[in-house]
Amino acid sequence: MIHHIELAEYETKEVRLDAGQARRLASAAQNALDVRHAEGSGAYRVGATNFVGTLVVDDLKVLIRPKIRLENLFLMLEAGLPRQAWRQEAFEYAVSGDLLSAMVAFYARTLETTLARGLLRSYRLHEEALVALRGRVDVTAQFRQGGVQLPVPCRYDEHTIDIAENIFLKAAARHCLRLRGVHPEDRQRLLRQLAEFEGVTDRPVRAADLDQLHETRLNAHYWPALRLARLLLESRSLADQWGDRATSSFLVDMNRLFEDFITGRLRRELQGRVQVKSQHWAHLAEGDRVPIRPDLVFWRQDKPAYVADIKYKLTGDARARPSDYYQLLAYTTALGLPEGMLIYCHADEGAPESIITVRHAGKRLLTTAISLQGSPDEVAESVEELAATISRRIDGGLSLAGRLVA
Repeated sequence: MIHHIELAEYETKEVRLDAGQARRLASAAQNALDVRHAEGSGAYRVGATNFVGTLVVDDLKVLIRPKIRLENLFLMLEAGLPRQAWRQEAFEYAVSGDLLSAMVAFYARTLETTLARGLLRSYRLHEEALVALRGRVDVTAQFRQGGVQLPVPCRYDEHTIDIAENIFLKAAARHCLRLRGVHPEDRQRLLRQLAEFEGVTDRPVRAADLDQLHETRLNAHYWPALRLARLLLESRSLADQWGDRATSSFLVDMNRLFEDFITGRLRRELQGRVQVKSQHWAHLAEGDRVPIRPDLVFWRQDKPAYVADIKYKLTGDARARPSDYYQLLAYTTALGLPEGMLIYCHADEGAPESIITVRHAGKRLLTTAISLQGSPDEVAESVEELAATISRRIDGGLSLAGRLVA
């Protein structure tokens, strides 16, 4: 009997499990779930953390819903889903006709990750009449020729990229390009991927054709993309609900995903104006001691001009954590900057305090929050405004530094 567990991000529930189930779930989930025995009962407390997605462990299936809108989860996946996030087990999702453009973006990035390992090749049987012998002579066909000796009917295996898996993925990419509302960047990505499929037969396929393929050790890394491709060929997208459409389960770290998304968007928005370095190593102490690594350092004129740290979650009362302020203060001090910024995901309870000035140090520590509750266009607009704010703060800081030098 399959046991379904449904949680929201950071939610905890009491679930009836036996000791073996609890142990296997805790082992497979690692940091994604907190599994503890509930004192005084035969149940276990299963708590979600900063991971969302799906997890399948034997007879247990866990669905962890994000607090943000599902289409914005797909939007953030433009940063790419790490290969280790995909799970081998299949999860039965519900599907809908909505969010197709977001699903196309998800597919394009999944396909990009898949093709990074190179196109899959396999042997395919050919039967062809040739002037020169290749492979094995097709004896039956040769006898049918009577006295004619050439060309020789041959049967041979060719190691080729023109195989069903690649034909299927190519057809899905072409289908995506015909859909409305696909972002121009995703179109460009899909067009580049189609170029990689040069030499693969370009023919229409049906979603049901996937049923004829079998997962093996050699093509296992193709299956996340293949399952998404089937949904797209049916013009369907995943919904965070139970259903009957199988695709690979996955768990994604929202902390890391939010950081990668903000970093990628700011790098794109500030291109040509500011150089954005992520996870930049520096040192807090003289003599290159006490290493630190801010999430973002913005460089102008070959020197650090601004620093920011990205935090997915605020405290319960929508305030920045004191430890986050301490960390940012260390970064501004080590880099010799008058100001830095904490970038949060907007909490339901409200926005954090916008700015504080550190006593006796004069450092200004800003906080801002990007809401992921609006539409993807509203999210994109918020990040554009954030980029504009950072650019203005950098310009203001450089102007102030110039006046002080003068």
